[in-house]
Amino acid sequence: QVQLVESGGGLVQAGDSLRLSCAASGPTFSMYYMGWFRQAPGKEREFVAAIRWSEGSTYYADSVKGRFTISRDNAKNTVYLQMNSLKPEDTAIYYCAAKTYLSADYYSASSYNYWGQGTQVTVSS
Repeated sequence: QVQLVESGGGLVQAGDSLRLSCAASGPTFSMYYMGWFRQAPGKEREFVAAIRWSEGSTYYADSVKGRFTISRDNAKNTVYLQMNSLKPEDTAIYYCAAKTYLSADYYSASSYNYWGQGTQVTVSS
């Protein structure tokens, strides 16, 4: 079982930056993708960004492209989400996820089989 622990959330003002971290433990060699999703109150969980664990290819939702950057440190088994130019609409609980089987739907929450506990990000206007 892969375990995921997020950190780095908080309360910031619009235009500020924040970096989220997600530390993975367990059989991390089995991970194909790691992703970040978010869920705002009353809304469905949505895709934010993903990274192919072995080769580092990255993918982003249109709403965050150019503002957020996903990266990983294989030695530390950690994935990061650097969030710049934050907007109030970025307010949500952010979840880290890992999938241990290969499929093309990195943007689909249902395709990930491991999840962290979530970290709150609040952006005030």
